[in-house]
Amino acid sequence: MINLLPPEHKEELKEEESLKLALTLGIIILAFLVSLILILFSIKISLLADLDVQESYIEQEQERLKIPEMQELRAKIQENNLILSKLEAFYQDQSDLILLLEKISRAFPEKIYLTSFNLKSQTSQVSLTGFSPTCEMLLQFKGNLEKTEGLKEIVFPSDTWFQDTNINFLVSFKI
Repeated sequence: MINLLPPEHKEELKEEESLKLALTLGIIILAFLVSLILILFSIKISLLADLDVQESYIEQEQERLKIPEMQELRAKIQENNLILSKLEAFYQDQSDLILLLEKISRAFPEKIYLTSFNLKSQTSQVSLTGFSPTCEMLLQFKGNLEKTEGLKEIVFPSDTWFQDTNINFLVSFKI
C-alpha cells in the first residue's frame, strides 16, 4: 500500500503512535505497582494481626506462669533435674567400674577367686585380695592381668610367691 500523506503528517502519526504506546506501557506499569502495593499492604495487615494474636498468647502464658502453683511446679522440676544430673554422673562413673570389673574377671583362671576389691578413685589404684590353689594358676593370673589393656604397674608382693599351694594373694595396679 502506498502512503501519500505529506511527511509532516506522517511524522505526526508516528509521534501519536509512540505517545499511545508510552501511555499504554505507563498505565500497565502503574497498575502493576498499585497491585504490588495493595498485595504488600494486605500481607502487612495479616502479619500484624498474627503478631497481635501471638503477643496476646504470650501475655496469657506469662500470667499463667505467675500463678504460685506453676512456680512451685517449676521449682520441683528444677530440683528433679538437679537430682537427675547427679544420678547421671553417678551412673556414668559406675559404667567405668563395671568395665573394669569385667576386664578383671576375664583375667581370672579357674579355681582362683577374689576375696576383696578396693578402688581408690582419686589415685586410680586398685587392690585385690584373693585365693589361688596353686602357684601356677597365680602365675597365669598375673600374665592375664599384664595382657589386659588399661592396667599398669601390676604389683604382687614378694611374699606371695613363697608358697606352692593354697596361696592368699594381694595384687595392686593402676587403671
